Amino acid sequence: SIPEYTAEEEREDNRLWRTVVIGEQEQRIDMKVIEPYKKVISHGDYGDGLNAIIVFAACFLPDSSRTDYNYVMENLFLYVISTLELMVAEDYMIVYLNGATPRRRMPGLGWMKKCYQMIDRRLRKNLKSFIIVHPSWFIRTILAVTRPFISSKFSSKIQYVNTLAELREMIPMEYVHIPDSI
Repeated sequence: SIPEYTAEEEREDNRLWRTVVIGEQEQRIDMKVIEPYKKVISHGDYGDGLNAIIVFAACFLPDSSRTDYNYVMENLFLYVISTLELMVAEDYMIVYLNGATPRRRMPGLGWMKKCYQMIDRRLRKNLKSFIIVHPSWFIRTILAVTRPFISSKFSSKIQYVNTLAELREMIPMEYVHIPDSI
């Protein structure tokens, strides 16, 4: 049975939901369930302050063995997309940190496809570079298999970086938060 809320508990629970508009559709995000995973996305500016760097750290994703994994990932997806829409006004780049991420925390192909499809045209157009740091064999294979199904413009923006030193040559690292585990 579902436990009954007191009026106070219901008011308190309401504060844990965030309503956002994505693609002209109102969505509700369960902020309580994603609280431990909000570190998955961080933001910084580089250079002249006009360009954003969005850092997506896969090591902070939930373990796929969770019984509510799909629910958590759905809410996390909405959080990531709404955060992107708030952070990005101009050109930006995404740095995807894949290092130190066990396979059971890697986002599934369906989740990645949904992210790509829900990102509106403005965000796709303003994306200048999608840098994958420490790409695994799995990531390279997924991207190779899906390349025919994604736009050639988007494909040309994907770059693989094998080391943090290599990333340091591409972007100023003082604006990027790299988790200690990476």
